[in-house]
Amino acid sequence: MTNRYSRQILFPPIGQHGQERLSSSKVLIVGAGALGTASAEMLARAGVGKITIVDRDYVEWSNLQRQQLYTEEDAKRKLPKAVAAKNRIKDVNSEIEVSSIVADVNGLNIEELIKGCSLVMDAVDNFETRLIVNDAAVKHNVPFIYGACVASYGLTFPVIPGETPCLHCLINHLPGQNLTCDTVGVISPIVQLVTAYQVTTALKLLTGHPVSAVLKSIDIWEDEKAEIKLDRLKNDDCPTCGSQPTFPYLSFENQTKTEVLCGRNTVQLRPGITRNLSLESLAQYLADKAEEITVNPYLMSCKLEDYRIVFFKDGRALVHGTSEPTVARSLYNKIIG
Repeated sequence: MTNRYSRQILFPPIGQHGQERLSSSKVLIVGAGALGTASAEMLARAGVGKITIVDRDYVEWSNLQRQQLYTEEDAKRKLPKAVAAKNRIKDVNSEIEVSSIVADVNGLNIEELIKGCSLVMDAVDNFETRLIVNDAAVKHNVPFIYGACVASYGLTFPVIPGETPCLHCLINHLPGQNLTCDTVGVISPIVQLVTAYQVTTALKLLTGHPVSAVLKSIDIWEDEKAEIKLDRLKNDDCPTCGSQPTFPYLSFENQTKTEVLCGRNTVQLRPGITRNLSLESLAQYLADKAEEITVNPYLMSCKLEDYRIVFFKDGRALVHGTSEPTVARSLYNKIIG
């Protein structure tokens, strides 16, 4: 062990033994956006031995405001985020093993990705993927540290299989699930604060310390903070962590389906999560970002970039102007989350 970690080893709750545990740990980071890049850098500097970063997207100019591992050159080259993040992390700490996977996390690949991991860091941009990762983490008894932020507001909660409620237990208790950075924006300080809580929880777990089932909620702009104990929300009938688990989000029928409509240059998306969209609120969020917005009791239609997108109250959407499911899914997640 070099003196690279000397200040961390001097911290009694970690010490030499804890540092050795960190060096033998393997962490999967799902998503390489704002939270993912910040977590990756903190964990790399802390000496976590193996870090795997998985993300489906590439670096864009709008990422540079808050996604701290990326440079203008990455955006010019449109490098995949997972690749660009790995390149920077290797410059930060050449002693650890870092791998990157350019992929869309889903129920078909998550169990292979999670195999052998010490814990999973949540840094995804939509709630359906979180539920997929939650199912896999609970199924394979791997801690999963939920984190999310939008505007100036953030949340974090540790899912410890067999001890705490899982994300499925909490799905009806978490606010702001339909807000995204593309609709209401985000400031970088809330990213750093949520990451600090997530990584602190990770360090505790990886070095053998207990954590509590506490949801941390922060609005850094309004200077508001709340901590809520959620241990009583663990549901024995939960299909993910209950007494008879079925892990529903690992099954194909509960994942978002994309269908290219023949001859129409249109992709239809049907989400695996039951949604009840407020079409009026969605139109308000998009008022200064989209054009030609139309709302009626049944649907909301708008023009965004080069695409016409139609949303229905149940969460279904039609993306006109593309026959590429990946393009349609990316647009959908940017707006709906």
